[in-house]
Amino acid sequence: MNIKSESMGSLNKFAASGSTDKQPCLKRIVPIAMVLWLGLVFLLGAKGAFIGAPGSPPLPIFFGLAIPLSLFFAAYFGWAGFREFILGADLRFVAAIQGWRWAGMGFLSLYAHRILPGLFAFPAGLGDMAIGFTAPWILMALIRQPSFAAGIRFKVWNILGILDLVVAVSMGTICSGFIPGLVSNVTSGPMAQLPLILIPAYLVPFFIMLHFTALAQARRIRESTSAT
Repeated sequence: MNIKSESMGSLNKFAASGSTDKQPCLKRIVPIAMVLWLGLVFLLGAKGAFIGAPGSPPLPIFFGLAIPLSLFFAAYFGWAGFREFILGADLRFVAAIQGWRWAGMGFLSLYAHRILPGLFAFPAGLGDMAIGFTAPWILMALIRQPSFAAGIRFKVWNILGILDLVVAVSMGTICSGFIPGLVSNVTSGPMAQLPLILIPAYLVPFFIMLHFTALAQARRIRESTSAT
């Protein structure tokens, strides 16, 4: 077998389901954890736990975002089994889920109805729509050519996806009303209430996890191919 064949075999190994078959326990635990996480966010949102004091930074939302991400990264870097589970996830599925972000147009609708400020709604909505609309092309590229995962375009797409989420969270914080005179009576305050709280406290960290998974796998693929 020549070097090119070995490289493509390695790429197909990591781009498909790969080592997840060796982690049957995690394959059951992770979906259950995702459902429990969603239920917890919904329960806390129903109780108004994410609504901060007037005139103060939205710290409850920050903790709702930061805690699951901290647990994810702690598990990834501190638990070899979980790390192999993440590195064995199907990249095609990971990219396809990002297609749901086309729903970011909902932010623009909420702006049109004067529920959210434009300073937050436009960057959050347009950024999500850009990632969501390009996700099918990324998926097709991965299907047609698994080596696409090792390329610069796939890396840049995932970095831009994370950057969009960081910008959205930052603008949501700035527009929450704790900075006097920055926004009018229309603030990002509704994001602390159901159903919108599901976005910063569940979907945003989940999408960041997916982008990190893609970048981690892409790095491993590049290292694997360069070693052959």
